[in-house]
Amino acid sequence: MQADLTMGNLASALTLQSEEAALIAELQAGSEEAFAWLIARFHQPIYSLLARTVQDRADAADLTQEVFVKVFRGVGSFHGESSLRTWIYRIALHEASNQRRWWMRHKQQEVPIEQEMTEGEGGTPVRLKEMLVDPAEGPYEIAVHAENWARVEAALKQVPEPFRTTLILRDIEGFVYEEVAEIEGVNLGTVKSRLVRGRACLKAILTIPDSAAPAKSGFEVPLGEEAQ
Repeated sequence: MQADLTMGNLASALTLQSEEAALIAELQAGSEEAFAWLIARFHQPIYSLLARTVQDRADAADLTQEVFVKVFRGVGSFHGESSLRTWIYRIALHEASNQRRWWMRHKQQEVPIEQEMTEGEGGTPVRLKEMLVDPAEGPYEIAVHAENWARVEAALKQVPEPFRTTLILRDIEGFVYEEVAEIEGVNLGTVKSRLVRGRACLKAILTIPDSAAPAKSGFEVPLGEEAQ
């Protein structure tokens, strides 16, 4: 019985590898149908990943498009060193990392909207924020308030990098440890360490009552300790 299961798993794995090899060949041949299938299969997972890992959720849609542009341009040089899924996720995380660096650089140059002034009626100076107030919730806010997952998503945003990305890849996206290591470019021990630290951080944030939750998690990471 066990031998039958093993042979069945092996046959299934070989079939998947054969199907992926055929898909890659079609992509490299410039097949529009293959690329359309690839986008349909991976667009939502990649968008969800980016929305959880970049500072501004509104940037996730643009970054998702950029990821697939990079995939289209780079698939010709893809030689199957990893699975196609792993390769696409690695590109997505690279784009997210670039976006975070850009955001941190420009954040220091921006004037907070609470301080930015403009002219109101009669030339009277008013704060720009006061002219932009919209008390109504958007569709996203309405949807997530109806779900218990909203609190987890909010807490996840407070988990510092690189722990947050490791949590997303392993616990949300379902990659195995070896795949996470390959995507992040670190060794297996680092992945497991980051996952333990990330889960502990997320649990600590979730145990804080909403009324007492600080703006940041307070979970400090010594520089260099997990930046491998």
